[in-house]
Amino acid sequence: MKRRRTMVIGGSAVVGLVAGLVAIGGPATAAQPSPVGPQQVSERLPKASDLAGRWIAGDGTLHVAVIGAAAAERVRRAGGTPQVVARSQAQLDGLLAKVDKIARAERTAQSWGIDPASNKVVVKVRGAFGAFDGLGDGVQVVRTKTNFRQQAGDVHPGDPWWPGSESNCSVGFPATDAQGNKHFLTAGHCTNDASQAAYGAASQQNRLGTSNVGGSRSINAREGDMGVVAVTEAGWNISPEVNTWGQPAITVTGSAEAIVGDTVCHSGNTAPKFECGKVRAVNQSIDYGSVVIDGLTTTDACSQGGDSGGAWLRGDKAVGLHSGGNSSCVANDDNSIFQPVNEALAKWSLTLLTGDGGPGDPDDTQAPTAPGNVRSTGTTSSSIALAWDAASDNVGVTGYDVYSGSTLATSVAGTSATVSGLAADTAYSFTVQAKDAAGNKSPQSAAVATRTQPGSSGGRTYSNGTDYPIRDFQTVVSAVRSTATGRASSPLKVTVEGSHTCLEDLNISLVSPSGRWYYLQRYGGSTCHPLPASKTYSVPTTENAAGTWTLRIGDNGPGDTGTLTNWSITL
Repeated sequence: MKRRRTMVIGGSAVVGLVAGLVAIGGPATAAQPSPVGPQQVSERLPKASDLAGRWIAGDGTLHVAVIGAAAAERVRRAGGTPQVVARSQAQLDGLLAKVDKIARAERTAQSWGIDPASNKVVVKVRGAFGAFDGLGDGVQVVRTKTNFRQQAGDVHPGDPWWPGSESNCSVGFPATDAQGNKHFLTAGHCTNDASQAAYGAASQQNRLGTSNVGGSRSINAREGDMGVVAVTEAGWNISPEVNTWGQPAITVTGSAEAIVGDTVCHSGNTAPKFECGKVRAVNQSIDYGSVVIDGLTTTDACSQGGDSGGAWLRGDKAVGLHSGGNSSCVANDDNSIFQPVNEALAKWSLTLLTGDGGPGDPDDTQAPTAPGNVRSTGTTSSSIALAWDAASDNVGVTGYDVYSGSTLATSVAGTSATVSGLAADTAYSFTVQAKDAAGNKSPQSAAVATRTQPGSSGGRTYSNGTDYPIRDFQTVVSAVRSTATGRASSPLKVTVEGSHTCLEDLNISLVSPSGRWYYLQRYGGSTCHPLPASKTYSVPTTENAAGTWTLRIGDNGPGDTGTLTNWSITL
C-alpha cells in the first residue's frame, strides 16, 4: 500500500540567522514597476557564476543576488534589481552539500535548501539542531513543530483517479511520447506499484489505463516525486484544459520554472480544489518521514488530502505536480509542496500537451473585451476581494488574470478573486485582463484603487517593509504612520526583522509621536551575538496611538554588516 498521508505544519520560531543583504545605492526605495514582468526579466538573465539566486519581491520586481559591480550592472540592464551578497552560488552549493550530509544522517530536519533573498542555506528542524553548529552564519536554522506528509484523501467527484483499489489521487498534466501515445503525469507516491490498473471512478470502475508501466515510470525518492499513467482504454482522451471546478477551464499553453514570489494556483479534487498562493522556496529537500525528496517547491497555498499529483499553474503555464500539503492551512507558512513538472517531462522524454494548435486555435485571433466595473467587495488587513463584470469573446472567455500594478497577483476562472498576503493599511491598485482558449488577451480593465484595513492581531498593526542597510557608525531611521484612534495598547509590540552580525553593537529605539524615546536594545557587551531574523519587544506606554512612530537603529561598532528588512508596531 502507498503511504499518502496528510501533512500537518505547526508554527515555527526562528532560532538561526538571516544573512545580510546590502542594497546598492544606499537605503532602498520602492522600485518602479518594470516595463515587463519579473518572469520575463528573469529569462533575460541566464545562470552565471556571479549570480547567486533570484526572487520576486513584494513590489513585484525581480531581485537578483549578485557578486560584484559587473553583475549588478548586467541585472540593471535586464530590468531587475541587484542585491550585493556575501556568498556566491558556488559557496552556497558547498554549504548546502554539508547541510545535506548532516540532515540525511541525523533525520531531525524537515526541509533544507538555499534561500536566495537571505543568501543562506535555510534548515527547518523538528528537534535538536546542534549538528548544524559550526557551519557558520551561512546556515540559518528554523525550528518547526510538526512533520511534512505526502497526501491522499477521501473520494470526491470531479477529476480524481484511482490507483487500483486504493484511495484517489489527482490527475496532473497530459503528455505524449514520441509515438503519440497518451499519458498524464502525477505524483510518484501515487504510482509506486508497477503496472497497476488506473481507474477513473471508485471501486475499480471505468479503467482508463495503467500506472507505472513496467515499473520504470515512477519515482518517490531523492530524485523526485513524479510518475506516469498511460491512458490506453477506449473512450479516454487527454486534454490541456485544467479543471477549475465549476468555472471555465484554463488551457495550458506551455511550461515554466517557478521563481520565489511567483503567484501559482493548483487544481486538485479536494476542497479548496482550486487555490492560489505565493511560492515561498524552490529546490528544497523535504523529509516526509518515510522518504527524503530533493528539488521540491513550497508555497503558502492551502491544499488537502487527495490533491496529490494535481496540476500547479503560473497563469496558463504548467509548473508542478502536487506532492504534499497541510491538512489545516497555516497563514504565511509552507502549506503545499510541488514537484517541478519540467523535470518529470524530461525524465521520461514526454511532451506536454498544450492548447497551441488545437482545433480552431489558428482561426481565433479575436481578443476578448476588457472586463468592466472592476470593484472591491471587501477588505481585511491582509487581503482584498475583487469582482468585475464578465468579458465577452467570439468563442468564449476561459479565465482572468488579476494584476497588482504590473505584477500578476492571481489567475481565476470566474468573475471574482481574493488577493491575499498583502500588507496592512496599504493602498493597492488592481486591473483585470480576460483571456480565451486561443491565448488571446483583452486590454487591461480600468484600475480600481483600494486599501487594506489596519492590522488586528492583538491590536492595530502598522509596518514598513523598506530595506535599509545597517552600516558601521550610522543610524537607520524608519517610520510608520498610524491612523488608529485612542490610546495605544500597553504594552505595545514592536517586531524588528532583518540581520546584523553583532547585536551588541546596536542601539535600537522607538520614538513615539510625542517625541518620547523607548530603548529596545542598548549598545554594549564583550561577545557578539547575531541579531535574530525576527525579534519582538514589549513596550509599556501611556501614549496616544495616532501619529508617526519611528524606529532607530544605530550601529556603534566596526566591521559588521546587516539590513533592516521590515518592522511593525501593534498599537
